[in-house]
Amino acid sequence: MSTTMAFVRMLGNLLKDATLGPRVVPIVADEARTFGMANLFKQVGIYSSSGQQYEPEDIGSVLSYREALDGQILEEGINEAGALSSWVAAATSYSVHGLAMLPFYIYYSMFGFQRVGDLIWAAADQRARASCSAPPPAERRWAARGCSTRTAAACSPRRRFPIAGSTIGDRG
Repeated sequence: MSTTMAFVRMLGNLLKDATLGPRVVPIVADEARTFGMANLFKQVGIYSSSGQQYEPEDIGSVLSYREALDGQILEEGINEAGALSSWVAAATSYSVHGLAMLPFYIYYSMFGFQRVGDLIWAAADQRARASCSAPPPAERRWAARGCSTRTAAACSPRRRFPIAGSTIGDRG
């Protein structure tokens, strides 16, 4: 089992818990399907302030996309700063609103914190209580490069090549 799959399974179990579940806030800085979270769509839904306004393409499938007024997943799109701002709001809700939440900021580890580092410092200054989760790259991407999970490091896009000491991924 991949670590991403284990993380999503753990998150699903937390969301099912009668006491803790309503306080768990998964915040995704991209498309939740990318992280294998599609099975959570029917369980808790994706938050939308106006609910589902359209019929999704996959409406007939078991893992269809579901937006809802009471959805728990915050799917922010490719907007790391917006997603982390939602994370900070949920992480500080214990002091602002007297309601402790358990937010999970879920992002691509390849982006790291370069775009949101200052927001994380601000969250620390506000004494945020939360979790940042960066599941490693999915095994299917490694497999597309002809790698197994054991050889993933060798297939890193920043692997050194002997030609003039260049690094794939460097600019210039």
